[in-house]
Amino acid sequence: MTDGFVEAPAPRRRTRIQREKRDLILEAALEVFSANGFRGSTIDQIAEAAGMSKPNLLYYFRRKEDIHETLMQRLLDTWLAPLRELDDVGDPLTELSAYIRRKLEMARDFPRESRLFANEILQGAPRIMPLIEGELKTLVDEKAAVVKGWMRAGKIVRTDPYHLIFSIWATTQHYADFDVQVRAVLGPDRGGDGRFEDAARFLERLFLDGLKPS
Repeated sequence: MTDGFVEAPAPRRRTRIQREKRDLILEAALEVFSANGFRGSTIDQIAEAAGMSKPNLLYYFRRKEDIHETLMQRLLDTWLAPLRELDDVGDPLTELSAYIRRKLEMARDFPRESRLFANEILQGAPRIMPLIEGELKTLVDEKAAVVKGWMRAGKIVRTDPYHLIFSIWATTQHYADFDVQVRAVLGPDRGGDGRFEDAARFLERLFLDGLKPS
């Protein structure tokens, strides 16, 4: 007690087992949400996918919304990591090439996360709009300023930096959100893991050749 005030107790740290249970629930929820969307998913489905009882799950998360919010925050942190690495000190074409490849690696390694994000956006982003208008917009504004700096320095041609970023998002995430279509159209000879390297080479040429100064 200090000056008549009682200090609030420090929050209790989760045990290893509690952390593992939460991770198990979130992994199961990712599978369920990415397949069914938020509205089509239930606590019962998530509990079944996690291999635990519904009361046990509710000990860790009180509502479906709490699970979804935690997943989306983790997803946004992961999804924005490649853009954060775009460095204004580096060579623009090298930096953009690395960004394209990192985004394709995410399409390859995190397809469920991409579908979960796409489902939320298609519904109007009712549960993550504060994240989009806050953290996401702030980061994109920052990197758009980097691209504008490259343009002013004559390192790349003048273009709209926001639509450049949108175009990279659209083309790279296509390989996650429409992977079934991509593999079916490419066929067995080209639809294997090599499709991501083929995509990287094509997108590098598409974007970087168009950005090189005359």
